[in-house]
Amino acid sequence: MGTHVIKMPDIGEGIAEVELSVWHVKVGDMVVEDQVLADVMTDKAMVDIPSPVHGKVIALGGEPGEVMAVGSVLISIEVEGAGNAKDVPVTDEPVKAAPAVEAKPAPVAPAVERKPAPPPVSREADERPLASPAVRKHALDAGIQLRLVQGTGPAGRILHEDLDAYLQQGSAKPSTAATPYAERHDEEQIPVIGMRRKIAQRMQDATRRAAHFSYVEEIDVTALDELRVHLNEKHGATRGKLTLLPFIVRAMVVALRDFPQINARYDDEAQVITRLGAVHVGVATQSDVGLMVPVVRHAEARNLWGTAEEITRLATAARNGKASREELSGSSITLTSLGALGGIVSTPVLNLPEVAIVGVNRIVERPMVIKGQIVIRKMMNLSSSFDHRVVDGMDAAQFIQAIRGLLEQPASLFLE
Repeated sequence: MGTHVIKMPDIGEGIAEVELSVWHVKVGDMVVEDQVLADVMTDKAMVDIPSPVHGKVIALGGEPGEVMAVGSVLISIEVEGAGNAKDVPVTDEPVKAAPAVEAKPAPVAPAVERKPAPPPVSREADERPLASPAVRKHALDAGIQLRLVQGTGPAGRILHEDLDAYLQQGSAKPSTAATPYAERHDEEQIPVIGMRRKIAQRMQDATRRAAHFSYVEEIDVTALDELRVHLNEKHGATRGKLTLLPFIVRAMVVALRDFPQINARYDDEAQVITRLGAVHVGVATQSDVGLMVPVVRHAEARNLWGTAEEITRLATAARNGKASREELSGSSITLTSLGALGGIVSTPVLNLPEVAIVGVNRIVERPMVIKGQIVIRKMMNLSSSFDHRVVDGMDAAQFIQAIRGLLEQPASLFLE
């Protein structure tokens, strides 16, 4: 028997260190080739680290949340044959995982008919069962201790279905409150690691370095929504359904022709502004691990359905943790929307090094006065932020007014 040492790989883009986000194995586990061992976080994306060999895990090189240098020892695996390392220190003691977090309980989901659930299991308190980050969040939200759940996936991995089955057994953690008005004294400590740490760092960096200012304008989208509904009725079955986002992206593309200083990146260390001809629109997307911004490249060369298809593809990849580093970098301006939760107004934070972000608030029907008559119109606010070091207030206002004109007269979106 020998030892195969897997080092933290060079992920590219000049990255010298990454953050170890989560282990999918523990000391003593048997692993197979291509099985995911761990997830690591770069500045851009979550990256899976697969095993190149079959064998038994004999040592882990770090703890979740630890920043590790490229080339440092990530994991050691006992293999048949000589392996790739000699005299490597081996320990039978597993590296302890991040401190356990006691989650607030959630109500038991309504019963649905499923296949019989496996009986609950009991693991050691420091034993970390196999589960994806999304499954771990599901368990956290539902108040389930993963060590009590029997996994039915490959190598005993716990799946979402296993959590649902566990809940239906009535084995979920009971409520700590005897009545709705009982005092509670429990506390919850959540380590800020992985994607959440990256988001926190980027948001703090953006607000510290950029001179933010926001501009809000209301837009009558009645005609635009009528056009959207008409196009969906006529072409939805063959080309796919359209939301308002592709129209807004198109309006941004057209408006930016007259405001190139807004489709730009600012390198404040080199004191250089780069204006781009291409419009690479970042679309802020919420995922299980936090906010991600996949990029619709060359939006200026896409029609409505091409833009809609790319937004859907990228959003799905981001939510499933499958978006590549290339898909999460290189934007020149960002579009952010909370959909029905968009509120009346917001103050979005810039996605550095960009100098503008366009925020979409929810659509509401309101009485408006048009030509002396009170009529019901669909109104929507755009709440957008700009970097005042690069974008003057007048230019920002005129840019948003240009978008407003295009959206209120949607035929103008397609005039050349």
